[in-house]
Order: sequence, then structure tokens, then C-alpha cells
Amino acid sequence: MTNHPEFLDHPGNAALLAGRQGEYLLPSAIPVQLINEEGTARTGGKYKQNYPLPDAPTLLEGYGQLVLGRRINEQAGALVRQGRMAVYPSSFGQEACQVAAYMTLRRNDWLFGTYRDTVAIMGRGVKPMEAFESLRGDWHSGFDPYEYNTALPTTSLATQLPHAVGVAHAAKLRGEDTVVLALCGDGATSEGDFHVALNFAAVFHVPVVFLIQNNQYAISVPLIHQSVAPSLAHKAIGYGMPGERVDGNDLAALLAVVGSAVERARNGGGPALIEAHTYRMESHTNADDATRYRSSVEVAQWVPKDPLLRLKKYLHDAGHLASADTERFAVAADVVAKTLRDGMNTKSTPDPLDMFRYVYREPTSQLREQSAMLAAELAAAQQGGAS
Repeated sequence: MTNHPEFLDHPGNAALLAGRQGEYLLPSAIPVQLINEEGTARTGGKYKQNYPLPDAPTLLEGYGQLVLGRRINEQAGALVRQGRMAVYPSSFGQEACQVAAYMTLRRNDWLFGTYRDTVAIMGRGVKPMEAFESLRGDWHSGFDPYEYNTALPTTSLATQLPHAVGVAHAAKLRGEDTVVLALCGDGATSEGDFHVALNFAAVFHVPVVFLIQNNQYAISVPLIHQSVAPSLAHKAIGYGMPGERVDGNDLAALLAVVGSAVERARNGGGPALIEAHTYRMESHTNADDATRYRSSVEVAQWVPKDPLLRLKKYLHDAGHLASADTERFAVAADVVAKTLRDGMNTKSTPDPLDMFRYVYREPTSQLREQSAMLAAELAAAQQGGAS
């Protein structure tokens, strides 16, 4: 049934003891949803396990983080249009996935994200300009990953996943209670690194949770042209880990599902794969024209599913969201937006030789040679300009 005794000892895997391994590993028949599109708490869902609705203070905090995430997306989009930032992969409409990712982690846990996960990265405490420095084109990264237990965002699909598994494996060997949460998109599931990471995680039974933000498109390629599996979460059973599906625009369900997987991993239950069903409301990046491969009718169908409006209505109708809260969240979000604007307005003068200084702790002979060549060319150009 399994090669890991600790797997059987964990209460969350009790179904295996009853001989229902295949059933337990399969995701719920429909994505887990606790608050529907009308902002009403949903009851009676037939899911693989009971997911309780998070309490009101947690949901209120989550709503404030959604407001912040939406404001970050809006401000970043404006900065790109003004020419003050080179590129921005928007997560407008996907903010709930990222908010749940960092709200379910502890300080000693690790987050591995992608180029689209700026909101999640800032949620880990990374300062606004540090999070956006690489998108402005000034630095290799912009922040120290060890300061925030947050890996540098990757552009190459799925390359962060084996590294996430490696950190989780190291934590297990050291006897730490660290959990690693690895974010990726639906396009990443078509990459070899995705499969390598899941297989290693399952075989070595490491504390890592894979959260797929299925926003329906890998740039212009729709999901139907990437996979014909019943769902991306179904891929988990092939590796021997449980999979689950969740409404990626329902923060309450995300907090419950991701939180359950994180705590299960922390207590020795091993890895898990979660597919969050969401939608990329804006283009892939500012360099993309999404109208070339999807219709406005399709996009309009997702507008009522907005995670921000859904949770706002639920909290308001339940009497948990006062006007003072709304104002407080908006003011806090505007402060972050202003910090980002001010930072982008500051003139930056990068040193070209930094390209070589921070690749390795000890530069290779090739890097030293290339650095010396560039330094000579810069010096020659400066002398020519002076004369």
C-alpha cells in the first residue's frame, strides 16, 4: 500500500487503513467551494473530506489582503502603461490563490513562486520595490530569499518545483517542521520538471504542497490542448499522493483546502497536489494580446466569479465587514501603491558589471574574463566620451 510507515500513522491518511488508497488519492468530484458566486455560504458539498468554513476574523483578514492584492495589480498595470516598468504578468482575478498561499504558511515555511506571483511574494514580507526590482530590469532578483524564506520568482516554467522539493527534503532530514508550498500554473504541468518534482516528493515523502493555479491558459494555449486528464489534480494519483480540486476564486475554500494540506505535510502526512480553478482576467503580460486567442464573451463569464466581490458580499451580509474596515483596507492598500510608485519614480543607475558579480559566490574563470572585457570596453567608452 505504501512504503512509508509515517504515512499510515498520520490521522489524515486514515482512509488508507481502510483499504481505500485509490479513492483517497483521487480529488473531489467537483472543486471544493465554501462561498459561492453570490457570496453565500455553501453547505452540503460532497467532497473527499470535511472542509470547515474559516472563522470570521480569518476571512476579514483575507479580504483585506485581497484588497491589497488587487491594488498591487492595478498599480503595476498603470506603471507599465506609463513606461516606468518593463513588464508585468498580471494576477488580476487570481489574487485569492496567492493570498491563501501565504496565509496558510508559518514564518519558517518556504514559498516558491513564479513571475506571476508578486502578490504572494509581497505577502511573505518582501518590500514592494524588492518584489518589483527584477520586473523593472534592474537586478537579478531584488531580495534575499533567506531573509523571507521565499525563493526568487522564476520565469521558466516548472523549474522552481524540483528546488522546492529539495528544500522540503533537506528540512525533513534536519528534523524541522518546515513545509514548502510551490506555486505553478497549468502550463507548468506539461513540463518535465513538474513530473520529476512530484515523483521525488512522493518517493521521499517530503513536506511539500504543490498548488496549481489553473487559469485556463498557458499564454495562448488553452488547457484542453495541454491535457485530457479529468483534471490536473487527478495527476497526483500516478505518483501516490493525494490530489484535490478547489474553486480558485473562493478564498474561504482555498484557506481550508491549502491549510489542510499544509498541516498534513507538517505532521508527516507527505506531499499533496492541489488544483485551483481560476481565470487570468488580463493578458498574459503587457506584451500579449489576449483577444487573439479568447473571446470577450468568455472573459465576461468569469467577471461575476471575482474573488474580491464574492468575499466582500459574504462578509457584509454576515455583519462582519463594517464601513470602517473597508476604508482601513483601502487606505493600507493605497500606502503600498504609493510606495511602489515612488520607488519606480526614483532614477536607477545599475552597474553593468553586476551581471557577473552575483552569479556565483566565487566567480568562474569565464565570468572573470567576461567581466574584465566589459570593464575595459566601458573604460574605453568613458575615455572616448571625455576626449
